[in-house]
Amino acid sequence: MRPGSRRWDTIVRQGQSLEGVLINLYKLCQLVAVVLCVASPAVFAQGRGGGRGPAGPPPPPPVAKVAAPWDPTGYWVSLVTEDWRYRMALPPKGDLTGVPVNAEGRAAANAWDPAKDEAAGDQCKIYGVAGLIRLPIRLHITWQDDETLKIETDAGEQTRILHFKPTQEAGGGWQGVSLASWDRSIPVMGPGRGGAPPGASLKVVTTKMKAGYLRKNGVPYSENTVVTEYIDRLEHPDGDSYLVFETEVVDPKYLATPFWTSTHFKRQ
Repeated sequence: MRPGSRRWDTIVRQGQSLEGVLINLYKLCQLVAVVLCVASPAVFAQGRGGGRGPAGPPPPPPVAKVAAPWDPTGYWVSLVTEDWRYRMALPPKGDLTGVPVNAEGRAAANAWDPAKDEAAGDQCKIYGVAGLIRLPIRLHITWQDDETLKIETDAGEQTRILHFKPTQEAGGGWQGVSLASWDRSIPVMGPGRGGAPPGASLKVVTTKMKAGYLRKNGVPYSENTVVTEYIDRLEHPDGDSYLVFETEVVDPKYLATPFWTSTHFKRQ
């Protein structure tokens, strides 16, 4: 309101002094400020909640099958492109090349007796979880349910169960107890020459296993071993799909340092 306006002239004609007009304007400004302070929290709350009241709890995370950034299912055949002499053939007893065994591990490997294993019913030691993936095998991967992957192998007719939820399994079998998750960090062996794959790695940590062999010639691992795998799916420009298993084997009994391997599979 400014002097000369119609409302100003009307107020002056009604007999109000300039001082009275200013006092009334000051009181009006104070009243507006109080109203805004009281109303602001409700107004802002409506803006955040869209006028629907307090926000409810966040929705539960999606199940593992829905959250999967890529499809692991199907038939996959191993590509033996390295360590051929140890994976395709039976290496000589005592040949430990490339495996970081300690003194106890070396002694156990040198004492390997396949006839003794067979007599004890332990001829499946090479099909245990820490050595199985390095064999020339074919995998069949399916979803057993929304939170569980199943891996079946032709060699040794083994079945691995990968749990995305905590499990009370006691373990003690050849494949141990495996807990899986979709891991979005760079795999333990680095992103590789082609860079990090899109999405996430399938991380699998396996414990509570029966002791077995890392190689066919009796290179041992113990029941206290921890096997950590990062599994990635890669797409080739020619349309072929590949799985890469980057595996870390940690065994305080027989290994001096972690044993790392990278194993490749092609989708059939």
